[in-house]
Amino acid sequence: MRLNILITASEAVPFAKEGGLADVVGALPKYLSGRGHDVRVVMPRYYKVDRERYQLRQLPGVLVVPMGIIGNMYCGVHEGRMPGSDVPIYFLEHEDFYGRESLYERDNKGYLDNDNRFIFLSKASLELCKMIQFTPDLVHAHDWHTAAVPLLMNTSYLHDHHLAQAASLLTIHNMQHQGSFYEGAMDVLGIGWHHFTFLELEMDNQVNLLKGGIYHATMLNTVSEGYAREIQTPEYGWGLEGVVRERSGALSGILNGVDYQEWNPEEDRLLPANYSAQDLSGKAVCKRELQRSLGLPEREDVPLIGMVSRLVKQKGIDVLAQALPRLLELDIQLVLLGAGEPWAHFYFGGMAADRPDRFACRIGYDNTLAHRIEAGCDFFLMPSAFEPCGLNQMYSMRYGTLPIVRATGGLDDSVENFNSAQRTGDGFKFWNLDAGALFDTVGWAVHSWYHDSEAIAALRQNAMAKRFTWENAAEKYEGLYLEGMRRKLGEERFQQVLAERSPKRIAPCATTEACLPPA
Repeated sequence: MRLNILITASEAVPFAKEGGLADVVGALPKYLSGRGHDVRVVMPRYYKVDRERYQLRQLPGVLVVPMGIIGNMYCGVHEGRMPGSDVPIYFLEHEDFYGRESLYERDNKGYLDNDNRFIFLSKASLELCKMIQFTPDLVHAHDWHTAAVPLLMNTSYLHDHHLAQAASLLTIHNMQHQGSFYEGAMDVLGIGWHHFTFLELEMDNQVNLLKGGIYHATMLNTVSEGYAREIQTPEYGWGLEGVVRERSGALSGILNGVDYQEWNPEEDRLLPANYSAQDLSGKAVCKRELQRSLGLPEREDVPLIGMVSRLVKQKGIDVLAQALPRLLELDIQLVLLGAGEPWAHFYFGGMAADRPDRFACRIGYDNTLAHRIEAGCDFFLMPSAFEPCGLNQMYSMRYGTLPIVRATGGLDDSVENFNSAQRTGDGFKFWNLDAGALFDTVGWAVHSWYHDSEAIAALRQNAMAKRFTWENAAEKYEGLYLEGMRRKLGEERFQQVLAERSPKRIAPCATTEACLPPA
């Protein structure tokens, strides 16, 4: 059955990226299109999106966007294609809102007009349907930046010709960031102050866009089954756990996929040598080159542990800092690549200067170095406080680099803990978020390295055989879209649509649960 799907988000690779959201929006549409669906993507045209490089074509006319008390605002629309596909992507050209060097903030502080910037994105995404004459079956919004979309579809656009029959899906990539703004944002939304209540948009006397989206979306999902469970608890719900529990019947988790065209040690052009599970000699070359380039002693016999991360509390950087002096007493080498909180830059930079024989640190982000860390290391450390999905543990497994992770969210879902008796698993997990648990688990991995090389070899083979494909994730999203349509249209009309579009190819879902991926 061919579905019409509109995906709206604040970022997508390769155009603009701050986090894992961009990876999902950059990959999922292509795989949905490969399953026969008509998929359109819309996002802002930030300054970093080069019109010539991506061969963007400006559509005739301007898009008129009603912004409540502000009045009508206008933007141009540029059309391009998602790289490696025929999926159209539409960029909203509004210099005052998006003509900035960074996507969301400056000097670690969010732009003061982020409420208007992303209410504009949400409204413009829906108005775009009229300009391009596109009638979606489902609109797929992502995180707080476009969480107003389900809310608007249930209010201002409830009787719109292009959107009245469309279902909505809101994917939550990070519950911590909720789009909370002063109450005057209600006048920009223009949906009426009667929606500013505890049951909809109000939280702590502010407008909470994510909360409104959670209440109004036809369907909800997160990027792992574990995180879908976690955000219903006070520890991970960031004050919205009650709202999520109330909508738990519409909630599911779908683990992200990996782009194995980019992350494949057999063909990765960024590596000094390629290798496979059958021939790991190239991995030894990658290890030596990584040690040499970072100024570490070139030792084949020492376990090399890598970490590529934003240096923020969410990623467990504070716990790593507490454990690091003890870790460096072990006979290991540790390499760290990332940027984030200023204290972390000084602390880890200072530790690297003090222990150049065991610790190397590079502040910033370097894609080539990230690939070489994945390939050259023996273990990969992710001590996250919370991790909705995580991708680096998946990259690591493909590269035969065993993940050491805190068992939370997608890390817990994707990594199977080492069982020394049965030689099963593909990584090492710990549960408590403290320096002692981190140290003990690294110590467990290091001890296994020195004293049970056969187990390490078996784990490496297990890890390299594991796959997290976008084909599988796209199939699950398709099922979620169908369930959203069922709930929006009602059973009778839903079955009619199925019969009209694909009477021979798709059997109607016998029950609600049949269409819904497992939560």
